[in-house]
Amino acid sequence: MNLAIQRDQTEFLYQQVVRLVRQLQQQQLLRVGDRLPSLRQLSQQLGISIPTVRQGYEELERLGMVEARDRSGYYLKAENRPTCRPARLPLSSEPVPVRQQSLLEQFYQAVHQPGILPLGIAQPSMAQPSEKALLRTMRRVTTLAGQQVMHYGPIDGFAPLKRQLAFRYLDVGLSLQPDELIITNGGQEALAIALQAVAKAGDVIAVESPTYFGVLELIETLGMMAVEIPVCPDDGIWLDDLQHALAHQPIRACVFSSSISNPMGSFMPDAQREALVLMLEQRGIPLIEDDVYGELYFGAARGRPAQCFSRKGLVLTCSSFSKTVAPSYRVGWLLPGRFGTEVWRLKRALSFASSLLNQWTMSEFIASGDYDRNLKKLRQVLKLNKERMMALVQQYFPEGTKVSNPQGGAVLWVELAKQADCSRLFQQALQQGISIAPGTLFSPSQKFCNCFRLSFGVRWQPELERAMQKLGILARQA
Repeated sequence: MNLAIQRDQTEFLYQQVVRLVRQLQQQQLLRVGDRLPSLRQLSQQLGISIPTVRQGYEELERLGMVEARDRSGYYLKAENRPTCRPARLPLSSEPVPVRQQSLLEQFYQAVHQPGILPLGIAQPSMAQPSEKALLRTMRRVTTLAGQQVMHYGPIDGFAPLKRQLAFRYLDVGLSLQPDELIITNGGQEALAIALQAVAKAGDVIAVESPTYFGVLELIETLGMMAVEIPVCPDDGIWLDDLQHALAHQPIRACVFSSSISNPMGSFMPDAQREALVLMLEQRGIPLIEDDVYGELYFGAARGRPAQCFSRKGLVLTCSSFSKTVAPSYRVGWLLPGRFGTEVWRLKRALSFASSLLNQWTMSEFIASGDYDRNLKKLRQVLKLNKERMMALVQQYFPEGTKVSNPQGGAVLWVELAKQADCSRLFQQALQQGISIAPGTLFSPSQKFCNCFRLSFGVRWQPELERAMQKLGILARQA
């Protein structure tokens, strides 16, 4: 980079450093996620002192343009932009039947079409694939275990894996016995079992709004009803709205994501989680906690699962390795609270047992330290991808577009102008080879017509920026 300082100008030298970095960004010579020249490098190139360069970088950091990373340098970050805040639902919201099958089928068909860039599907583990370490671990397991891995495993799961998981929960203050865990075929089976353990057809289930469409599909399939509780983009569900719904609707159970919600990416503080559990347990209402994104946080530490605050065993926590390692392994788990007997019976009836080879592989993957090493890299990559994609939304989408600022996970929630039709945008984007997730998928009452979900859980490549340019053009016409 050919940079120069003008010593005869009235502005201080450190202010010229700030201006030069701004110019490099405007000329797209520096992009979100790029490392700035080192203090020594820029000092030599500009002929100024290292403390002056540092002062300029610190001013850029104060302005929110760059971030300092420990022993790594300064990196350009996305500028602050409006937070997406969907309108809160009216307090008189009634339970509604879920009717999502038709649109969901179109969405899933699009995801698997050849040549389609899947920006609507949430596969964060694909942003930093760990296939080499996984295959190495699986080969070691098959060599050591031999024919053992060809047999049925225990209905409740492979004991060494359950011990590994129980040990990991100690780090967040949750003490449990390995026998309390039930291994499932991914997180979706865990959610399905949990719902059937606490509710039946015709019951009313409280869900976040917007919420993960997989939860809505389960509610529809099981013949249940849904009532929507609005989500704050920062702190999770609005507890006062939940309290009102509990007082006026016959809610049988709740399905919430207190760690990283999908699609909003909100993160419920521990004090609020405790208040949520207390509110529900006082009324004898079970909470099903979808915690699949719990370890994909961008802050200093993950939040404590809601089960940490349970005193009556009414919290059922569902999670899996699908988001952190690989969706194809289909290894999930369920902490059933006091519903252990019913959960065990349902697991036996629905799938009998989960793949012993995959469970054994995951157990060894954790024990070797590979899981935590990969998880650390994955969180870093996802955070960088988030900044890059937010910057592209700001660059290419129409003025007034709002975007969530998730505190973890792998998706953005994008809100266009009120008159926009994102179901039409979904169809138009498909014709351009791009798949998104239209907002109506995330509401049982077809809300969020002007919103869509965008995944940054992908390997970053040049075609992504071209795709975002195309989406931006289409969004102006939506």
